[in-house]
Amino acid sequence: MKDLKHLYELEQQLEESNNDLVKKACGEGKIAVGDVCSMIPEVLLNLPGCFSVRLRAPRTGSIEIGTYYMTSLLCEYCRALVERAVEGGYNFLDCILAPDACAAMNRCVENMELLKTCEKEKFFITYSDVPMKSDETALKHYVKQMRLRVLEPLHDVYGIDISDAALLEAVKQHNRMCRLIRELGEFRKEECPRITGYEFYVFCLATYCCPKDELIPILEETLEEVKNREPDEEKPYRIRVVLAGSEIDDLDFVKLIEDNGAMVVADRHCFGSFPGRDEIEVHEGEDMLTQICRHYLVTGQCPRFMNTEKINERKEYVDQLAKEYHADGIIYEQMKFCDYWGYERMAASYIMHEEYGYPVLSIDRPYVVGSSGQLRTRVQAFVESVEIKKIQGGR
Repeated sequence: MKDLKHLYELEQQLEESNNDLVKKACGEGKIAVGDVCSMIPEVLLNLPGCFSVRLRAPRTGSIEIGTYYMTSLLCEYCRALVERAVEGGYNFLDCILAPDACAAMNRCVENMELLKTCEKEKFFITYSDVPMKSDETALKHYVKQMRLRVLEPLHDVYGIDISDAALLEAVKQHNRMCRLIRELGEFRKEECPRITGYEFYVFCLATYCCPKDELIPILEETLEEVKNREPDEEKPYRIRVVLAGSEIDDLDFVKLIEDNGAMVVADRHCFGSFPGRDEIEVHEGEDMLTQICRHYLVTGQCPRFMNTEKINERKEYVDQLAKEYHADGIIYEQMKFCDYWGYERMAASYIMHEEYGYPVLSIDRPYVVGSSGQLRTRVQAFVESVEIKKIQGGR
């Protein structure tokens, strides 16, 4: 297939947290808000006058400094963020708004604060207590925390408009971006897709790490380009898989999977389009913040939600994605030392195979995959085993 016009450009942007699109927005006087978890509603960080940047540590090498401050038994993603912060990689940020989501991330952000990794005069960090259930009591607490720990600090320190009108404007921009990403992802359902899982993920990942208003024109142009793109005559894959799990911001990981014959047709992980790019429904007559928070509680698929309904819902959600995107199997991945996803991956890998009948590959991985020979071998073996089952007529 013909190369997509903006693919290489965005690949280059994703090589840096402080990329050209971020620098342009900062140069225009917009407030750069550091984001470390989907438990802080992304749309609240993209009010008029500010933009969110989900923190990553691209091109990570050694994480010795991060390990020194956090020990070797905590999530490598969190250690990599501390390493990059100490190096000065996040000096462009005006604040970091973090949830009390997991112990590793708490320690990560606390170290950034204690080590004074950003020297901007008004720079601040806040921590929000976020619920582990999705009922109405949890919603009330969530709304209060988002107002006290997110909206009011942005308004008090930087004068950001936090009115319902401003929230609605942010929701409209968010929904527009989500529609474009989802439409782009729909082409993965085709027998001979006009976009690969890797190509899609470049655009999807960029929506988490770059200013939305800069990306929307690029997404619109790319969508039209893909609509008119001539797919390859032969299928560019051997099997189709749903990729589910924890934080994935390493493009090489998705590339490794696809280079070995497994096309990623659906992405249910922290930087993926499911459920992160669900549109927010808006109803007149109700407080905007409440509607936004309800959306994130209802659609959230993080294993941090521990009530029985959510636990069952997560399995059904992956099953639904596998059916809708015609997947032959599921890859569950987990960042090393991630407590929540450690339990989820172990249970889900068994349940999705034994109760739902899917071939499942279960991966415990480091933050940076690169050209891991061991992982490459495991993906190759999984692809071959699924192909054999298809030939034999079983799933």
